[in-house]
Amino acid sequence: MKQIRIALVCMIAFALCTRVTAQNPEYEFRGVWIATVLGIDWPPKNATVEQQKAEFIRQLDMHKRNGMNAVIVQVRPSGDAFYPSPYEPWSEWLTGVQGRAPVPFYDPLAFMITEAHKRGMEFHAWLNPYRAEFRIGSSSIAPDNMIRKKPDWFVTYGTTRYFNPANKQVQQFVIEIVKDIVRRYDVDGIHMDDYFYPYPIGSKPFPDDYAYKMSGTRLSKADWRRANVDSMIRNLDIAIKTIKPWCKFGISPFAVWRNASQDPEGSNSKAGMTNYDDLYADILLWLRKGWIDYVTPQLYREIGDKLIPYETLVDWWARHSYGRHVYIGHGIYRYYENSNANWRKPSQIPDQIKILRSNPKIEGSVYFNSRSFDKNPAGWNDSLRNNYYRMPAKIPPMPWLPEKPGK
Repeated sequence: MKQIRIALVCMIAFALCTRVTAQNPEYEFRGVWIATVLGIDWPPKNATVEQQKAEFIRQLDMHKRNGMNAVIVQVRPSGDAFYPSPYEPWSEWLTGVQGRAPVPFYDPLAFMITEAHKRGMEFHAWLNPYRAEFRIGSSSIAPDNMIRKKPDWFVTYGTTRYFNPANKQVQQFVIEIVKDIVRRYDVDGIHMDDYFYPYPIGSKPFPDDYAYKMSGTRLSKADWRRANVDSMIRNLDIAIKTIKPWCKFGISPFAVWRNASQDPEGSNSKAGMTNYDDLYADILLWLRKGWIDYVTPQLYREIGDKLIPYETLVDWWARHSYGRHVYIGHGIYRYYENSNANWRKPSQIPDQIKILRSNPKIEGSVYFNSRSFDKNPAGWNDSLRNNYYRMPAKIPPMPWLPEKPGK
C-alpha cells in the first residue's frame, strides 16, 4: 500500500510539473514588431529627440512587463534608414524630411539596441527589401536617394515605387546594406517581412516584361521571379553568417505558402493569394535549404476562421519547419477592427497561445503591433503578465548556430 501511495504521489507530481512547464516554458521566443513606416508605432510625429527616446523606452518597458524577450524594429521601411547609413538617406518618418539628420544628433539604431539589451531583450533589425518610395508624389525624396542616382533600378506599380527584384545590382545593394548593419551594430537578428514582389493590384501586371525578356532565361516568368528572390535570400544568409555566424536571419511571410487546392504540399486553407504564387517567395525552399533561421508566419486570423483557420495553419507550419524555428505572428491589432467580434473575445489570444504551446515544433510568438498593447485590448496585457508570460522565458537556442560571444 505504501508503494502504491508513493507511486501515486510521483504520478501527480509529474503531471503537475508537466502542466507547469506547458504553461510556463523555460524557452520561448516572445517578440513584438515595432513599425516605423508612417510612424505606426514609433517615433511620434514631430517629436523631439528626447521625446523619441522616452517613447521608445516606454514601449520597451511595457513589453518587458508583459513578459516579452525580443523586439523586431523596422529600421529600413522604404529605401531609407533609422541610422546613419553610407548607402541611404535618413528616414522621413524620423525627422519629417528624408535625408535630414536628427538634431541634436543621435544614432536611433544604436540607442534602441542598447535599451533593448539593458532589459535582456533581443533586438532584430527589420528591413523592407524592395519598397523605395511609399507613395509617389507625396513621399519625401532626398537628393542622394538612389531613385535620383540610379533611376533604372526602379519600377512603378500602383502608387508605389520599388527596387526591381530582377536587377542584380539591386540585389547586391540590399546585401551591402545588411552587411553594413551586421558589421557595425550589435543586432541579434536580421528580419524581413512579407513584401517581396508586391501584393497584386487586381489584374494589373507587375512591369517587368522587359527585364524578363532581356534575362534570356528558359524559366517561366513566375519561376524566374522566384529565382530572383531566392538568389537574394541565399546570398543574404551567406553575407550575414560570414560577418557574424551567430546572427539570426528570419522572415515573416504572409500566412499561407500555398493552398492545398494548388499544391498537395499546401495547407487546408482558402487564401485568395499566397506567398509562392503571388509574392514569389518560396519560404519552404528557404527553410529546407537552411537559408533562414526562423520563420514567423503572419497568422492574423482567428481560431476557426473560414478561410485561413489559425489552428490549421499553426499545425501546417510546424510540419514544414525543416528543423528551423517557427514563431507564430499574432494580429492583436485586429481587436480594434469592429468588423470581427471574434477579436473582441478575451479568450482569443490566450487560446492561440495554448494551441501553439501544445505543438512541440512551435518555439514562440511575435505580436503585431507594438502600440496595440497601449490600451490593454481585451485585457491581454493582464493575461500575459499574470498568467501566460508570468514567468520569464529564455530565447530558444538554435543548435546550428554558434553562441554569441560574451552571452
